[in-house]
This record gives sequence, C-alpha cells and structure tokens, in this order.
Amino acid sequence: MQVQVNTSNGVENKDTLERWATDYLNEALARFSQDITRVEVQMRETSNSRNGAVDKRCMLEARIAGRDPVAATHHAPSQDEAFRGATQRLIHLLDHTLGKLDRHQHRDRDTIRKDPSAVE
Repeated sequence: MQVQVNTSNGVENKDTLERWATDYLNEALARFSQDITRVEVQMRETSNSRNGAVDKRCMLEARIAGRDPVAATHHAPSQDEAFRGATQRLIHLLDHTLGKLDRHQHRDRDTIRKDPSAVE
C-alpha cells in the first residue's frame, strides 16, 4: 500500500510526518492491505472563526482496487489527534464499505480455512 502525504504551509516536519504516517497507516490498515492500493493524507491548518483558534484538519482518502475511493476527515487541536481521528473514521468506513462487498459480492479473499496446514 502506497501512502502519499500532502500538507499546507502551516504544517511542519513534512518528511517526519510522511515516515510516521506511512508506518502508522500500514499497521492500522493491515487487514485491508489486499483491497487498498493507495492512501492519500492531506494535513492542513484551519482557523475556527468562532473563537479564533487554529486547529488541524486531516483528510484520508483510500483508493480501493476496482472501487470508488472513500474518504474520512477529522478536525482536532493537534496534528496527531487529527491524524489518529481520521484513521479511526477511515477504518470504520472501510469496515462498512468492504463488509457490504463481502456480503453481497462474495469477494475472493485469502483465508486460512483453505490452507490444509492451518486446519490440522
């Protein structure tokens, strides 16, 4: 799974963020690795006009092989919270989306039930 990170001018340490995001997403989305070809991360600063506070917005877009992409967004006071929140939302969305495919289209998936050595 390929991870691509895009940031706005207000977000610092793009290289560090990119390495960390790649490791974190590969681990968090491991069970979807057969289905996801690429995840795009967009981090940006947004200002909340109500109280003048600046917060971070993270949008994750997962490209699913042979399907339309799905996206999740989360706003938080810090980069870390925004990223982790968007990841949890994306996992929920992928569970829902791919679960429907499993129920209705019976996707061809690898399973240990077909492995004779695992059954014994």
